[in-house]
Amino acid sequence: MNSTLMIEDNTSALKAVGITELVRGNERRLLDELTPVVRREDVALDLGRVEKIDAAGIAALIALYRIALESGHGFQVANAAPRVREMLAMVGLEVILLSQSKGLGSNPARGLTKSAA
Repeated sequence: MNSTLMIEDNTSALKAVGITELVRGNERRLLDELTPVVRREDVALDLGRVEKIDAAGIAALIALYRIALESGHGFQVANAAPRVREMLAMVGLEVILLSQSKGLGSNPARGLTKSAA
């Protein structure tokens, strides 16, 4: 997976490029690439091209969220494809992980609101 990074209003908007499935076997790469970023700043991860996600992919998103939160930052998923959105809703994570706007949006766990970029 290659990620492109754009900095907007102290929030990194990362776009997963070249990845269409966030499943067992490629979740480690996502964690390796994004862990240092979520430790230092708020992140909105654009998963618009990801068509499939499994338990390992969901666990990776939860891990990134937890690491960001412990570091005093926010982490959300933006532009989720319908199937990814459906899977996150099925496990009750849509309120926590899905961005409600085009930017980082509101992170209920942190009580922060960032304007859409």
